[in-house]
Amino acid sequence: MSGTLHNSFYAHPQALIDDGAVIGEKTRIWAFSHILAGAVIGQDCNICDHTLIETGATLGNRVTVKCGVYIWEGVTIADDVFIGPSVVFTNDRLPRSKSYGPDGLLKTLVKTGSSIGANATLLPEITIGEYAMVAAASVVTKDVPAYALVAGNPARIRGWVCQCAKRLEFVSERASCCNKEYHLLNEKMLEVI
Repeated sequence: MSGTLHNSFYAHPQALIDDGAVIGEKTRIWAFSHILAGAVIGQDCNICDHTLIETGATLGNRVTVKCGVYIWEGVTIADDVFIGPSVVFTNDRLPRSKSYGPDGLLKTLVKTGSSIGANATLLPEITIGEYAMVAAASVVTKDVPAYALVAGNPARIRGWVCQCAKRLEFVSERASCCNKEYHLLNEKMLEVI
């Protein structure tokens, strides 16, 4: 692996990391990635080729960002999230050149353990719940509940998944997987301990 070890993270020689970016230990940043000043990236992340992480974006620990993803100001990604190739984040509901809509830049939150498939598009002011799964090429226009599997344009709930990502099969609103029990109640998933 050629490149530079900066204190405790790895950067490919063709990655661009601005002074003032905060990058955690064991994180790997690959070729043609640009990390702007004020971006925050946690520990043990993998930031693949041709990515941009803008000032004001925050990534937790153990996040994977595949090629061709741009993470804009106002996007917060929690721990253990997978962002597939060419996922599109947005942060302005009424975009115009050189100005922001009346609400300014909007926020997006991707919660712990969730996965977003290749070429999915997320409109601004969306929350993706814990361990949710967004199918490839989906267009997410509203919040996604924890453990939900959403697909389509606009994305709709098509099922529910375990923390391991396997689709859950319900009997009387209950399912089990990976030694965990789940209960579906009013379109919300509860993990039963």
